Amino acid sequence: MRLCINIDHVATLRNARGESQPDPVEAALVCERAGADGIVCHLREDRRHIRDADVRRLRDALTTKLDLEMAATPEIIAIARRIGPDLVTLVPEKRKELTTEGGLDVVRSHRSLRMSVERFHEKNIPVSLFVDPVAEQIEMSKEIGADMIELHTGEYANARTAEARRRQLRRIAAAALLGRTLGLTVNAGHGLNYANMGPVKKIHEIQEVSIGHAVIVRAVEVGLGSAVREMVRLLK
Repeated sequence: MRLCINIDHVATLRNARGESQPDPVEAALVCERAGADGIVCHLREDRRHIRDADVRRLRDALTTKLDLEMAATPEIIAIARRIGPDLVTLVPEKRKELTTEGGLDVVRSHRSLRMSVERFHEKNIPVSLFVDPVAEQIEMSKEIGADMIELHTGEYANARTAEARRRQLRRIAAAALLGRTLGLTVNAGHGLNYANMGPVKKIHEIQEVSIGHAVIVRAVEVGLGSAVREMVRLLK
């Protein structure tokens, strides 16, 4: 299972004081050297953490994959088409949310999302859709031309009881199997950490996970390189 590290929180810390440090690009390079298979960042409309210049510098600096998370808005689409990340992951975005709260409603927004997918394919940029583990959303993702899906694992991560976790894990496993059966690459992310990754990594249809907060929190204690290496060992 491949590991991509989300570096948004590094940019959040930098922006808190209006300084230039810590540098999210330098953090991304540390993650690469520690064994990460790619870097994820979310260019939000409000630019609360990652900024346009960060994405351009990441594109120039990285030797692994750059996955640009984004809302499917005209401004951000235009920026992504110019910069040319290795992958774009379309996510829902609300102004006041602390973090992404759920998957895209692909069924309801299929027309506009299809147009967004086509615009990226014009530039040969693959597209992933961040969706809940729901069959209708996955089937529509395939229908509108997405190359892959990223399953929202937040409900699993936030489950309060063992039975609830098992139930959510079964949903994720069934969704991953459906996605692979339809020919989609299947990734997963949101709320995953060192304690709850074990059962998820046994779902062989999931090829990649995106983890940010847990690794950055661990990095406060052991350093970023060590935190990434611990997660790499856990997965591989």
